[in-house]
Amino acid sequence: MSIPVAIDSHQHFWQYHPAVHEWISEDMAVIRKNFLPEDLAPVLQEQNIDGCVAVQADQTENETDFLIGLAKENSSIKGVVGWIDLRAENLQERLAHYQQIPVVKGFRHVLQGEDPAFMLQPSFLKGIAKLKDFGFTYDILVFPKHLSAAMELVKQFPDQAFVIDHIAKPFIKDGLIDAWRSDMQKIAQFSNVSCKISGMVTEANWKTWTKEDIFPYIETVTEAFGTDRLLYGSDWPVCLVAASYEEMINPVKEYFSRFSKTEQEAVFGKNAIRFYHL
Repeated sequence: MSIPVAIDSHQHFWQYHPAVHEWISEDMAVIRKNFLPEDLAPVLQEQNIDGCVAVQADQTENETDFLIGLAKENSSIKGVVGWIDLRAENLQERLAHYQQIPVVKGFRHVLQGEDPAFMLQPSFLKGIAKLKDFGFTYDILVFPKHLSAAMELVKQFPDQAFVIDHIAKPFIKDGLIDAWRSDMQKIAQFSNVSCKISGMVTEANWKTWTKEDIFPYIETVTEAFGTDRLLYGSDWPVCLVAASYEEMINPVKEYFSRFSKTEQEAVFGKNAIRFYHL
């Protein structure tokens, strides 16, 4: 089934540098190279996807500006989720600057690399409090151990639009689901929180995963958030360590094939357009 407007809500682009991208470990060597819009274009075309949201992979404003530059040259990039120092003294000024650049839709910090308490420190909360005034969204990138703190965060800002990246990276490889499921059900009760159906294959066994490994996790977030708060995303090119784009998207398409046309259109495009104001 073709979607009228299909959006991949989660891509990365980079010019590979060992120091900048030190998180790309030896066992991820397949992605230790440049990945740019021209590399993605034929893949999106093959999958009938109309555009994407480019998400930061490095914690500098240079990264944000790099993605903005790519968006200027590539109409397929419909939005940018950049990085900004939410704890900075001049945050107001920096948010005002990026508000003048319409392709910038929101921001993200790699919270998965921080202690859960990081997101509850007063200086960080003060920064989150300013985002709504400038119309910016916030991507929450966390592991399951961070979900309790994430709940405390979103509870304090009921009018701020949040989205959880990669269904909070559950332990699919180990088949652990119960504690994560309970926390996802709880955080989904906050109506200002959406969830990206993304990043699952890299949390599974890279060599042996099957769709049956992934379906229980998709089912959990679908039941918790409903099809009106789920955004399809690929996490390309990170997904390539475990699957081609086609291998990654096919189980997601298969799972949602039993849903109505309207629900499929929401998950694969309309929700991202609404959430990010694309």
